Amino acid sequence: MKKLIPTIVVLLLVGIIYFFYVSTKIATTVIEEPITKSGAVTKATAILAGGCFWCVESDLQKYNGVINVISGYAGGTGENPTYSDYAERGFREVVEVTYDPTKVSYGNLVEYVIRHSDATDPSGSFYDRGLQYTSAAYYSTIEEKMEAEAVVKKIDALKVYEKPLSLYIVPVVKFWPAEDYHQDYAEKNPIRYSYYRSGSGRDTFIKKHWENSTIIKENKNMETNQITNKPWENFVKPSDAELKSKLTPIQYSVTQKNGTERPFDNVYDENHEEGIYVDIVSGEPLYFSKDKYDSGTGWPSFVKPISDKAIVLKVDKGFFSTRTEVRSPIADSHLGHVFDDGPQDRGGKRYCMNSAAMKFIPKTDMEKMGYGEYLGEV
Repeated sequence: MKKLIPTIVVLLLVGIIYFFYVSTKIATTVIEEPITKSGAVTKATAILAGGCFWCVESDLQKYNGVINVISGYAGGTGENPTYSDYAERGFREVVEVTYDPTKVSYGNLVEYVIRHSDATDPSGSFYDRGLQYTSAAYYSTIEEKMEAEAVVKKIDALKVYEKPLSLYIVPVVKFWPAEDYHQDYAEKNPIRYSYYRSGSGRDTFIKKHWENSTIIKENKNMETNQITNKPWENFVKPSDAELKSKLTPIQYSVTQKNGTERPFDNVYDENHEEGIYVDIVSGEPLYFSKDKYDSGTGWPSFVKPISDKAIVLKVDKGFFSTRTEVRSPIADSHLGHVFDDGPQDRGGKRYCMNSAAMKFIPKTDMEKMGYGEYLGEV
């Protein structure tokens, strides 16, 4: 019996170790993507490239349905590439996009990157040359591969470009995040980014090919595709001189110089018609008429925007007070300010807007103006 004791002890120790190993394994097994009660995945990721990752990141951050965008590298040899060696090691500048597949599909993202880059160039992107700046879509399933190929085929059929697309459609590879100073570069370095983007020729190229073109957009049930026209998604901001010539003096003062129109003396303060309010510069959707109310301030006021991504909030520090400014995400127009003195039963916010910063689209005109998908919301 004594001879069996060491054996029994060893077996017990092995059993205990195995139990803790299995328990730990179970405890650390995490479902990477949240699942809804219906079983639908509410998050997905994609790796895409369209030249300079500063620009691709900034453009995709404005797309409805995108949750997060990270700049980085993919496709080279070895591990842990850096900005100083990624090109010589065969890596490409890419972004990792986290998105909500119930709002936007992989194919939508591929299309969006194509429309905001030059995917006809197999050797670089604008004045950035080399494989590291080429456009690419990395697929993780055969379905994603087919979606990307379908988008390329349809855009080529539209004859938007003078030559066919040369988008690299390749299997997914490991994504390596870029250095911290590359993340949100457009937001952190707006002046340098603006000079780079304008000087590279990217905005001129996009405006030339897409400003007046129809675009491919997957419909709501994400089963078929249709052609529609949403000019704000292809918007390229004109020069200051162009804006000054296109806008009225008060529109220019408000949107470009953070001005304020006079209360009780503007076009939409007392407008009660059903429809949608959009940015006067880009046409991007901002507010529904159902969320407008009479605040008594003399400016059009709303309890909420169309969505959290329909506006951008910024701290506005003045000489005597600090307020929260409201701007449009695509055109970067100054719209007004938001305050906490709105109707308490409707969220307590008052989005106090300038009529001069907006254009009202009546419900009867929404379909033909490209806002048909919002008809059920006004």
